[in-house]
Amino acid sequence: MHVPDGFIDAPTSAVTAVVAAGALAVSLRGARRELDERTAPLAGLVAAFIFAVQMLNFPVAAGTSGHLLGGALAAILVGPYTGVLCVSVVLLMQGILFADGGLTALGVNITDMAIVTTVVAYAVFRGLLKVLPRTRRSVTAASFVAALLSVPAAAVAFTLLYAVGGTTDVSLGKVATAMVGVHVLIGVGEAVITALTVGAVVAVRPDLVHGARELRQGLKLRVNGVLVDAPTAPVAARTSRRALWVTGLVTSLVLAGFVSFYASADPDGLEKVAHDKGIDTKVEEHASADSPLADYGVRDVSDARLSGGLAGVIGVGTTVVAGSAVFWAVRRRRTGTPSEAH
Repeated sequence: MHVPDGFIDAPTSAVTAVVAAGALAVSLRGARRELDERTAPLAGLVAAFIFAVQMLNFPVAAGTSGHLLGGALAAILVGPYTGVLCVSVVLLMQGILFADGGLTALGVNITDMAIVTTVVAYAVFRGLLKVLPRTRRSVTAASFVAALLSVPAAAVAFTLLYAVGGTTDVSLGKVATAMVGVHVLIGVGEAVITALTVGAVVAVRPDLVHGARELRQGLKLRVNGVLVDAPTAPVAARTSRRALWVTGLVTSLVLAGFVSFYASADPDGLEKVAHDKGIDTKVEEHASADSPLADYGVRDVSDARLSGGLAGVIGVGTTVVAGSAVFWAVRRRRTGTPSEAH
């Protein structure tokens, strides 16, 4: 789903850049309400985990692969505003360091992969939780459906952007059919990864999962005709925050540094459709094509396994540092505000 330079024309790319900038500004403000001293470190880890899992392309059809987009996972774990920032940090690191996703198309990619997936997934997730029982299983089930629908939604969004600013003369109906069809299959993989990850975190630290906060809401008591919150016992944690963070980081490093070598080498959904339908005839060389980490390999390291593994480890490290810096700064901006004092 990473759109390269040349797929979408300059005016449309500029408009999406403005949209993305506005959404990021809103998300920075919204993230102040979502992040606290417990969840801010988790947000940086979520960004690093998404980066790692995006390196694991899985086969979905003959000659086609897919990978996690991550909007649903981020929104459910750390909140929709913080989720937009998480995916945006990942896209920025991928574009600058690894030449993955065009730099002039960065607004397109943030709009499509960070904003659309997060908004759609969280809306579906919240809607399902309103009708499902208030249990951990409901959170996991809602995560599955939300992630499943977020991927074809992103495919539809790309199709609309292509309809407005596509640089090639290809039938819109063919593009829409191919994009939605293959990304429905990719959505199944996204749903499985998201549900497994959310379920694992909810099982050990439900108090840290933004989407599971309703599980912590206590009963209401009527006192003198007024409903008040009943006292509730603290949620039992099966592991400490530090242990969860270390486990998540080690898992991300293993996935990016070792497991990624065994990922599918087939083109992903967008690459396959672009090649088959002729959308890629005007693709431009990436501005970071000369990066020492371009194409997820370390320059001058001849061993493919070692080169890809080192690139993955470097990517996870830079993403967790960049993400943590952003979310720590957002958290510091919140400290001392009236709502925080209250």
